[in-house]
Amino acid sequence: MKKTFGYFAAVWAICIAVFNVICFATPRYIAGMDKFAGSFWVGYAFITIAFLGQLACAFVSFRTENLQKLFYNLPLFTISYAGLVAMLVIGSLVMVIPNLPGWVGAVICLLVLGFSVISILKASAAAEAVNDIDKKIKDKTQFIKMLTVDAQNLLARAKTDEAKEACRKVYEAARYSDPMSNDGLENIENEISVKMRVLADLVQYGGNIADCADEVVILIGDRNRMCKALK
Repeated sequence: MKKTFGYFAAVWAICIAVFNVICFATPRYIAGMDKFAGSFWVGYAFITIAFLGQLACAFVSFRTENLQKLFYNLPLFTISYAGLVAMLVIGSLVMVIPNLPGWVGAVICLLVLGFSVISILKASAAAEAVNDIDKKIKDKTQFIKMLTVDAQNLLARAKTDEAKEACRKVYEAARYSDPMSNDGLENIENEISVKMRVLADLVQYGGNIADCADEVVILIGDRNRMCKALK
């Protein structure tokens, strides 16, 4: 993501350079009026602030380490971009309108900036909330995901047809289990973990794999019924 931000920063630098060239390379006096008079500097200052704010929002959006978080932060980037465009339009009008009082231009630009900041803060809060929910979901589904992987590994290591069939039952039971966990399932999930370690030893060293696998399947079934009851 750092490379993406680097590309964006280069484009941003070009845009703000073009903006400054347009502002200061044009003739100072147009139609007998000094373009630097009135609210020129007010519009210029607010547009520059909008440029810097958009760069900061882009940095926050692109600094994420994965595409999922980048997707969650996209509204932050798009809203800040829309705010920049709006400020460019309003700020430019403030800069070029003859004899516009500076305080009038400041109020207008401040309203646009304030609306943009509020929208950005809302988008940032929403992205943070979604990230928190996503993390909680990952934590609550971790047990079944790991159980499924462990069962699949046991199936791959099983040496006999009987052992493979027993491990397949465990794998299918784990694979089609309710993925969500909660604190009320902690005890039975601990029992399942203990039985899975026993089953792993039996697969590796030999023993009554079928009976142990049946016990695991029964525990998984109990766990799923408890999970349903707790919802």
